[in-house]
Amino acid sequence: MNDTFQQLGSFLVGAVPTMLLFIVLVLAYQFLIQGPLTETLKKRRALTVGALEDAQKAIERAESRAGEYADKLRQARSEVYKARELRVKQWTAERDATLDAARKASGQKVAEAKADLEAEAAQARTSIEASAGELASQVVRAILPAAAGSSR
Repeated sequence: MNDTFQQLGSFLVGAVPTMLLFIVLVLAYQFLIQGPLTETLKKRRALTVGALEDAQKAIERAESRAGEYADKLRQARSEVYKARELRVKQWTAERDATLDAARKASGQKVAEAKADLEAEAAQARTSIEASAGELASQVVRAILPAAAGSSR
């Protein structure tokens, strides 16, 4: 059993410096490599997340502006359509007014022409009636002397 303790003691004497060296290496790794590497990764992640957040905000602003532009475009189109509709109504009203004026003018001309024709017809009737007696006497004279001459 002493041998076992002696072997164990000599093993421990040889293993302690190795363990101390291992612990020093682990601590050196932690302070010299792992710590700065972790800090660098945290900074990189913060920058990446910040850039992603900035990009997301930029996208949201762009979508908002696109929505605003779409609304403004819809409003502008609506105004153009309203103006066009108003212009068409004005043109229709002007056309209707012009047509009414033309109808009235032509109706007036037709009425004047009708009145002129009736006046001329009345004048012709009067003239015919006035000359009817004279024409009748001329016809009678033209026929009677011939009838009187043939009966004589």
